[in-house]
Amino acid sequence: MRILLDCDTGIDDAFALTYLACLPEAELVGIVSTAGNVIQDQVLRNNLGLATMLGLQMPVARGSDVPLVQELMTAEDTHGPTGLGEVVLPDPDRDPDPRSGAQLWADLARAHPGELTGLLVGPATNLALALEIEPELPHLLSSLHIMGGAVNYRGNTGATSEWNVAVDPEAMARVLCAFADADPLPVLAGLDATEAVRFTQRELDAVAALPPHPVRDVLTRALEFYFAFHESDGFGWSAHVHDPLVAAHAVTGRFLHTQPLPVDVELAGTLTRGQTVADVLGRWDRPATVRSARSADADAFVEHLFTTLRTGLAQLPVSP
Repeated sequence: MRILLDCDTGIDDAFALTYLACLPEAELVGIVSTAGNVIQDQVLRNNLGLATMLGLQMPVARGSDVPLVQELMTAEDTHGPTGLGEVVLPDPDRDPDPRSGAQLWADLARAHPGELTGLLVGPATNLALALEIEPELPHLLSSLHIMGGAVNYRGNTGATSEWNVAVDPEAMARVLCAFADADPLPVLAGLDATEAVRFTQRELDAVAALPPHPVRDVLTRALEFYFAFHESDGFGWSAHVHDPLVAAHAVTGRFLHTQPLPVDVELAGTLTRGQTVADVLGRWDRPATVRSARSADADAFVEHLFTTLRTGLAQLPVSP
């Protein structure tokens, strides 16, 4: 399976990237860096650095520095000053791809028509810009899987808005509109499904006990920072780990239970800007636009994740 990963790395993004690198059946053919959890410069550095440490050779592209309309907001309180807690990665062994993130989306979809899985686990800025370059993207991709939103569920940014959507609501609205007639419909996994995955001290210990590899130590230290933030935010010594769940569903078709629903993004609400609104009762008289994840098999996913990481990290080359 060929995968293009678009991410704002980010602690849970780093877990998703490492998970994909550990899967022999997943071929990462590109990474697009999207500003979000931290600024673009740091996201790009994280992606280049992790790719180096994991022995990955695919192109890593710099995306837009800012959202389509609003000013960029970042989440250093949640993900730390480097996006990986306070971990500073070694210098990468390469420069970024000369293409923009949007151009990489378009080029890889054209190069692998009907074979490329899009995995969007950050704001939708660069995918929205890619649609301007290649409007046929919804029909060139084999599927699109999105971590974003919260359907009939509280937000984690605003009262009703989830982070990835809140950073660039216009971009997510454009993407959902453009992919409304894709076949299959995109999978939209919001907080209502992904927050079923909650790491506790048991999972933190399991990360620390993974096979010796520099990325293991990065993930352990970053996860400790993530736990400390969640504890300060009233969730206890634990962390919601969203992105690898969506990555695992994209690859395996397991772990998420979806329902076709019409979903749109609120752009004008003074209290609800960035909310993903689903018409569960059919009041809009519109066809479904996404396969909305309604629940998750969290325990089975966590077992799969750690099995994959243990096996994969033991086999990956060790870079400094």
